[in-house]
Parts: sequence; C-alpha cells; structure tokens
Amino acid sequence: MEKYTEGPTLDLKYLDLLAEKYPNIQEASTEIINYQALLQLPKGTEHFMSDLHGEYEAFIHIMNNASGEIRKKVDSLYGKMLTSAERAQLSTLIYYPEEKLKEIKNNQEININEWYMITIHQLIEIAHLVSIKYSRNKVRKSLPPEYAFIINELINAENTSREEYYESIISTIIEIGKAEDFIVAFSTVIKRLIVDQLHIVGDIFDRGPRPDIIIDSLRAHHSVDIQWGNHDVLWMGAASGSAACIATVLSNSIKYGNLDTLETAYGINLRPLALFAQQQYKGSKRYELKSNDEIGNEDLRLLSKMYEAISVILFKLEGQIILRHPEYNMDDCLLLNHINRKKGTIWIAGKTYPIKIDDLFPMDEESPYQLTSDEQSVLDQLFTTFKNSYRLQQHIRFLYSTGSMYLQCNNNLLFHGCIPMNPDGTFMNFCVNDVNYHGKSYFDYADKMARQAYYAPEGTKEKKDGRDFLWFLWRGRHSPLFGRDRITTFERLYIDDPEAWIEEDNAYYQLIEDPIVCRKIFEEFGLDYETSHIINGHVPVNTMMGESPIKANGRIIVIDGGFCKAYQKKTGIAGYTLIYDSYGMRISSHEPFLGIKNAIENNSDIFSQEQVFETPDNRLTVADTDGGKDLIHKIEDLKNLMSAYQQGLIKERRGIPADNTTS
Repeated sequence: MEKYTEGPTLDLKYLDLLAEKYPNIQEASTEIINYQALLQLPKGTEHFMSDLHGEYEAFIHIMNNASGEIRKKVDSLYGKMLTSAERAQLSTLIYYPEEKLKEIKNNQEININEWYMITIHQLIEIAHLVSIKYSRNKVRKSLPPEYAFIINELINAENTSREEYYESIISTIIEIGKAEDFIVAFSTVIKRLIVDQLHIVGDIFDRGPRPDIIIDSLRAHHSVDIQWGNHDVLWMGAASGSAACIATVLSNSIKYGNLDTLETAYGINLRPLALFAQQQYKGSKRYELKSNDEIGNEDLRLLSKMYEAISVILFKLEGQIILRHPEYNMDDCLLLNHINRKKGTIWIAGKTYPIKIDDLFPMDEESPYQLTSDEQSVLDQLFTTFKNSYRLQQHIRFLYSTGSMYLQCNNNLLFHGCIPMNPDGTFMNFCVNDVNYHGKSYFDYADKMARQAYYAPEGTKEKKDGRDFLWFLWRGRHSPLFGRDRITTFERLYIDDPEAWIEEDNAYYQLIEDPIVCRKIFEEFGLDYETSHIINGHVPVNTMMGESPIKANGRIIVIDGGFCKAYQKKTGIAGYTLIYDSYGMRISSHEPFLGIKNAIENNSDIFSQEQVFETPDNRLTVADTDGGKDLIHKIEDLKNLMSAYQQGLIKERRGIPADNTTS
C-alpha cells in the first residue's frame, strides 16, 4: 500500500472525521471491499420523460409499467408458460395490484388460495429478476419495512435444499390472510427496482387536467430529479407571488377550460375575478372559448368574460415588468402605449396596424400600464389565495428541492428548452449590472434568480427581481426555457393581420444539427462530445412529417413526444420515454392511452415501440457512472485513512460505528 503523505492540516481533519465512521483498519478495509464490488454491478436504469402537461393517467400508467419494461420481464419469464391473456393479466396486476385484486376476488370460477400461491411464486420470480443488478443491501433498503425480512428471504431463495422452508412461508402468508398484502408489496418492489432513476425534463403543468396528481406521484418516487420547463417556472412564479405569473396561470387555465387544477387541486378562489368580470365586461367574441361538453353555455360566457378580464390585467402587468427591466431587451413588446384609440390603430416594429380595441378595455392613455383600483383589488385577493394555498406551496417547494435549470448526469446534459445562441453559432449574451452571462453561466444565473424569487424575504428588491425573472423565464426574449423572441397573444386577439403574429425561434433550434455547434455546447459544460448527449424537451417532435427525436448523429435527443393531447396530431404519438441502462440507450414511443379504468378491466396496456440507437462495446457498470466516480474517490479516501492508521497519524479505535451501511 502506498504511504500516506501528510498534507495540509485540512486533509488530516477530513480523515479524522472519516475515522468516526470507520474507527479502525478492519472497518475501512471492509468498506473498500464493498465499494469495489459495487463498481462491478450493472449500471442502474434511468428513465427520461418530458412535457407531461398534466396528463396524469397516461403518466401514471407509464410509471406503473416502467415504459413497457415490466411487460418485457413478464414475457421473458413466462412467454412459453402462460398465454398472452395470462401474461397481460399478470402485468396489470403489477401495475394496479389493489384494483386488480378486487376484480379477481369477484371471479367465482377461481380457486382463490390456489391463485394466491401461483401468483406469489410468479411475483417472487419477477422480483428476483429485476433485483439481480443491485447489491442485496440496496434491495433490502427498498423493501417495505413491515415485510422486509420475508420478501428478502423469498427473492433470494437460491438454495433448493430449503424449498420446504420457502413453501412454508408462502403457505403461512395465505393461511393468515396476508396474501393480498404481499401481492401489493411484491408489485411495489418490482416497480421500485426496475427503474433506478427518473428524470423529468420539464413542463409538468398546464393544458392537461391534473398536474397536481403527477407531482404527488413524483413525491412518492424513490429517486427523481426535475429540470424546470417554462410552464413549471410560471407556476413557481405564481406561488412566489408574482402578479404577472398569477395572471398568466389564470389566463392559461381559463383558456383551456382547466379549472380543476386551480379550484379542486389547489383551492384557488376565483370568485373575486368572476364578480369583477361580470361587472366590467359584456363578453367579446375575441375571448370566446371553445365549447366543452362538461361546461354549460352560461358558464362558458362567464369564463370568457373572466378570460378577458385577466388578460387585460396581464397585458398591463407585463408592460410594468418590461419597463422595470431594460436588461430584458423587450421594449418592442410594449404595445399599449402605441395604441391610438381615436384612429383605431397600433404601431408595432415600424408598422401601423388596424386594431379592434373596444371602449370596455380599461386603459389610461397617459399611464396605459397602470391597473385600475378594481383590477388591483382583484389582484390583491388572488395574490392572497395563491400564497395561502398549502398544497400549491407544498408542490412548489418540491419543484425547488428536486429541480434545477439543468442537470449533468452520467455524461448527459439535461435541460428543457435551449441554449440561447446567435445565428453565427455563438452563445447569446444576457447582460445585467454590466455582467455578461451566456451558455452555462446564463443557466447558473437563471437558477440563482429562480430560487431568489421564492426564498428571498418578502418586500426586498431581491424578491421582486426574482419574481420578475421567473416571468422572464416563462416568456422572455430568448429565455433558455422559452426559446422565442416573443409571445404574440395580444396581437392574435386584437390584430387581424397574421404578419403581426410572427414569433421567431432562437437560432439554437436550427444550429443543433451542426456537429461544430454541438461540440461547442458540450465543451461549455465540460462534457466529452464523443460520449455525451443533450436531452431536451419543449418542442414536440413532428413524427407525422418524418422528424426523428434523435438528432446530430445521436448527440441530441428531443423527448417531447406529445403527452399533451393537443400536440398528438402533430407528433403522431403520445409521448416518449428515453431509457438508459447497462445495455445502452433506446427510446420508446407510446401510443395514446385509453384510461386507467380500461387498463384494469381489459388488461390493456399502452402500445410502445422501441428504437435502440446506442449500444456500448461492453455492458456498462456502476464504475461508468457519476456514482461510480464518487465511489472511486471514496475508496481513495479510505485507502488514505488506512495508511494514516498504519503510520500512527490517527489512532485506531475499537467498537462498531454508529452507521456503516453501504447502499
């Protein structure tokens, strides 16, 4: 063993702290052996999903079936032993054990105890299959505590001489009426072990019916990270108290008839806005909402008025932000001050357009961005209800604790939108207080400002600037989460000329196929072009027109496949899952989901097609991951500790440390 050379005092202080956990050579050497063994295990499976947009039923099903991986395991084990229908039922049982058990128990033709015996045996075999890539310690930690010992015994039953012992355990489980509990427990363990890490690459919120249910599911997940999307930061801004973000959230939700998220999920009181809209607006055809079978005509008329009321408030609030922040470079998006009501015109980017602004649009021509006292009163009440929504605040804190603007993980760079770039392939600058941010530094700055919005003390300049920046991330000029120069909502509502509706995408989206540009991005983030990937969402992949999610010779994977039903006509599918395991990378495209009720009753699944696009020469191990690199550093530290013990620099202590378990 190499001798430990005494370095700075800090090194010995660190080793002293390490010695509290490993008090002697024996403890340190045992852990080195454990870590070295872990490095040889197969790499854990990572799943990547994006742009969920509140489509909770499809999301929950894909989580339950592990993007089709569970059905593959069932087929591999029982393809020759069970019929297709039997395998489908077994798979559905794993996905929805409580619901499926109720159905099966009602089947009078089944000998339930015999079925319990067969099913538990099958689940043990599946659980064993999905657990073999992990250390026994990690598997043990993933088991439900109340049944951990028994399940651990059963899934590691390799000694045929103890067959009677294992059969006795299963028979006793059935005899004492615990079979259903164990079926649920085994199903949970299988779903827990088959995916090691889940990455959500942005946009949980908006459009779909219940993003809150998705977040509840993610909160229960054992290992998840989130890269914020523009719709996520919008809700983060609303929860932080940004008036513009609150108004935008309401506008979007009303426009898409998605009030369940506001009222049912988060308890947002819309009555103040409804009363104000009824009094102020008569109803404009510009704000007519699409008919909905679940919403009556009278309610639709009220919602249209509410949509108009909150939109007008929003236009004013957005102008206020742009005026406060010249660094956003959005002065050309200031529109209200360019309206000539007498002539019925508006001046935009050097051109005058006819505009249809009626007398009910409450705007002071001297101070066009100032709210009326009634508008301010409504906004104050909405601010209070957003800030006091316990469940909303709980969910947003989860987004902050597990989320970030980007993530570097296992040679992959994950972000939602784009790296803002100029047409010449250089990184676009964002200048604030005479400091230029671009590329990685821009993302880091944005991350800091997003957290400042929520955690800075109320009433401070930091809080206000942070709130404004969350709005900027939502729709600001070439925001990394938005990637366009503007949103032309106002223009589409009030101007008939389509020329005024143009929104230009950031150059990034045209440049990413260029290997030189890709290499530049990887270098900016300290990644190797030959072995790394960019994984991003935000822009739906137009598979109907032959577009591939795999771009730039496999260096970039766009995984927005259209979970949101509104995009499925464009994408031709209903979502992607990117899967990265010890065998390489593959992408799974999902067909539209017919609903959880149908899945349970008919054992129906989401049909998915897989495309393998990257296979390593050798099977990947833990040593090839970021976690493996950490283990290698820990091994070196432990070797140094052993050397310090041997040289007498640190004295050995006997006894067992408080906690010395390896994951």
